[in-house]
Amino acid sequence: MGNSLLIYLNKRLNKETLSTGRLEPPGPVITISRETGCAALPLAHALAHRLNQLNHSNHWRVLSKEILRESARELNLDPERISKTLKQSDRYTFEEILKAFGDKEYKSEKKIKKTVVEVIHSFAADGFCIIVGRAGNLIASDIKNALHVRLTAPLEYRVKTIMHNNNLPREEAIRFIRRVDEERMTFRKEVAGDSSKLEMFDITINRNEFTTEDIVDLIELAVERKKILTDYRQKINFF
Repeated sequence: MGNSLLIYLNKRLNKETLSTGRLEPPGPVITISRETGCAALPLAHALAHRLNQLNHSNHWRVLSKEILRESARELNLDPERISKTLKQSDRYTFEEILKAFGDKEYKSEKKIKKTVVEVIHSFAADGFCIIVGRAGNLIASDIKNALHVRLTAPLEYRVKTIMHNNNLPREEAIRFIRRVDEERMTFRKEVAGDSSKLEMFDITINRNEFTTEDIVDLIELAVERKKILTDYRQKINFF
């Protein structure tokens, strides 16, 4: 079954005529791209809580590892295998590792990454979600009612964050940041492909200069000014 239910719900959301006679477009969605060590997940959860308070609902949700789990269900693979694929820069080596699991388990790197992209776009089209990382800004670039946020910070801020969160000494934290940033860049380049598709963000914020509450305020203002919520009634719950 995989994400067939999500696809079905997307079609209902996009094609059914509601009681107002108005069709709801894909979205709304907020994507958060970040440099390693910018503490995006706590911020995303604080933002979801704020948006749900404002709308007296619980429809906004944060998606990160959920994307890997849904992709794993679609491919009948362990989520860790999906994660390793997205981090892999040496394609030949990884393909050989996959083959070692036998033909029944084998999924090509291209198939895995294509499925991840499809799952992310399905979540984005379903709407009312905050997608952290995973090249969400590129994958959801065709969705009008989307806000794309980029978090940056000086290296020293990011090193201290990783040292604290991962209990790493300074030099290991620096190596960790460089490795993860490189892995993320590799995936974003593959999503963009050979086209001239640019990484465009609606708002870029220096994580070091603002508190989490300040940034939530800024994003809330950006949501209002870009008017990504105006096409929607109260979110329908199908369950």
